[in-house]
Amino acid sequence: MIETVPRSSLFRDIRVATTFLTRIPTGWIDGLRTSDLAGAAWAFPLIGVAVGGIAGGALYLAAAGNVHPLACALIALAAQALITGALHEDGLADTADALGAADRTRALEIMRDSRIGSYGVLALIFSVGIRAAALAGIPGPGLAWLAMIVAAALSRGFLPLIMHTLPPARTDGLAQGAGAPTRRGGLLALGLGLAVLVAVAPVTVALAALALAVPAAALIYIWARRRLGGHTGDVLGAIQQVMETAVLIAATAWSLSY
Repeated sequence: MIETVPRSSLFRDIRVATTFLTRIPTGWIDGLRTSDLAGAAWAFPLIGVAVGGIAGGALYLAAAGNVHPLACALIALAAQALITGALHEDGLADTADALGAADRTRALEIMRDSRIGSYGVLALIFSVGIRAAALAGIPGPGLAWLAMIVAAALSRGFLPLIMHTLPPARTDGLAQGAGAPTRRGGLLALGLGLAVLVAVAPVTVALAALALAVPAAALIYIWARRRLGGHTGDVLGAIQQVMETAVLIAATAWSLSY
C-alpha cells in the first residue's frame, strides 16, 4: 500500500525539492507535478545542507585515509555531482555557451542544445578547478566539510527569490512548468540559507562570502534579464555554481589568513 503524504506538509515539500534537485531516492510522491516545485522551493537550502553534508563527508573519509588534500577535494566534488546528477554544472556550461550568442533567440537555442561548446567546457574546468583548489587550501577536512555545507546551502537559498523576481524566459520548459515561488517562500529560503551561513561560519567569513557571492550572482541575473528576458533552469544552475565557488574562495582566504 502506497503511503500518501498530505500535499501541504513540510515533509512533502522537502521530498519534492529532493526529487527535483538530486538523485536521492524519495519514494513515491502522490500527485507529483512539476508545478509543485514552486511551493517546495523554500526547502532548497535544506537540500543544500544534505548535498554538502554528504559530499563533505566523502572528503573527510578520504582525508582519514591520508589522501592528498587536492584528491580529497576532487572526490568530494565528484560525490556532489553524483548526488545532484551534475544538474547545476550542466546549467553553468549551457549558460556559458549562451554568453557568446548574438541575440535572445540564439541564446535560448544554445541553452537547449545538448551539445557543449568551448565556453561551456572552460566554465566547467574553471569551476571544478577553482572549487577543488579552494577546498584543498582549507586547513583540516573538518573545516572543509563545513565549508561545503555552507556553500551548498547558501547558493541554493538564493534561487527561489530569483525565481520569484525574474519570470521564465520561455513559454515551455522546466522553469515555466515549475512556476514562481511566493515572495514569502523566496524570503524563507533566503533566510534559511543565511541562517546556515551565520550558524557555521565566523562573521568575517560570512561577510566575505556574501561580498563575493552576491555580486557574482547579480551579474548572471542582470545578463539573464537583459539578454533572455527571464530565467531558465540553466541560469539558476549557473548562479548556484558561481555562488558556491565564491563561498569556498572566501572560506579559503579566511582560513589561510589565520
